[in-house]
Amino acid sequence: MRFLVVFFFIGLNFTFSQSTEKVVDSLFREDQIYCSVSYNFLQNKPDNFSQYSFSAGLTAGVFRDFPISKNRHWSIAPGIGYSYNDLKQNIDFSAASSSSAVTIVRSRMTIHYLEVPLEIRWRNASPESHKFWRIHIGFKVSYLLGGKFIYESDAIGNGDFKIKEVANELQYGVYVAFGFNTWNPYIYYGLNPIFDKNKTTLENNVTALNVGLKFYIL
Repeated sequence: MRFLVVFFFIGLNFTFSQSTEKVVDSLFREDQIYCSVSYNFLQNKPDNFSQYSFSAGLTAGVFRDFPISKNRHWSIAPGIGYSYNDLKQNIDFSAASSSSAVTIVRSRMTIHYLEVPLEIRWRNASPESHKFWRIHIGFKVSYLLGGKFIYESDAIGNGDFKIKEVANELQYGVYVAFGFNTWNPYIYYGLNPIFDKNKTTLENNVTALNVGLKFYIL
């Protein structure tokens, strides 16, 4: 009888320890959902352009993580996502217009992109912890889905037209995201002009520079 009681408690303890044991996934993948918020700077803009307020950039999408090292610290990750950009600027016509009534035109561009990023990743993650340092270097191509160019002026009134009438349909650039755990500074640099030189009279090759934070979710 005493033997049965001892055997029962040993078995109960073994069952409890097995049920509370943490399962370790040695084939883990990281950072497969992403989003970012950033400020849009316009590079190489004409002298009569100046930005105002907050020109926001927002992205969201998914990656597929493919580890390429045995400890899974190195990986490549193709993805697909959506990007929204709200660019706000004043256009000063005072030097080009003979009318004193037409000086400043306030404009706003809202642009929607389908983006396809590809990242090379390093992280010191482990199966036991999802808090780690990361450096992700990426290249992405963005396809213009649509948007508007909106302007307002006391002299010429308000108006808008489709952004596809002036913008390049394809954008591409490089970026880097780095940090620990949740907070990751993010910098994107556009490699080709936002505007199509065949559709506008702009002499400068206006490009994008986004600076903000990127968040990765398992």
